[in-house]
Amino acid sequence: MVISRRWAVFLIGVGGWTWLIWPRFAVAIWKDDRSFAGGGPTSFLWVHALLIAASLAIGTAVGVLGVRAWRAAGRSRAADPARKPADAPR
Repeated sequence: MVISRRWAVFLIGVGGWTWLIWPRFAVAIWKDDRSFAGGGPTSFLWVHALLIAASLAIGTAVGVLGVRAWRAAGRSRAADPARKPADAPR
């Protein structure tokens, strides 16, 4: 299956968005007073750390799929001799 370049850009954007948002959220959780009690991490911190790690892993996977789809779409365009270039006269 080959994903279109438009969908590939979307997947890359989702992966990038994930890496833009979740680290900022991690900093906010780290600074939250509920994260540490009695000198150690609380379940509040651990639960959010797990959510952040899972989201970053999924975002990375989606971004990698988007990059691979972008490359595959480029190869399929180059390999298709029946496809006319965009600037060819019609």
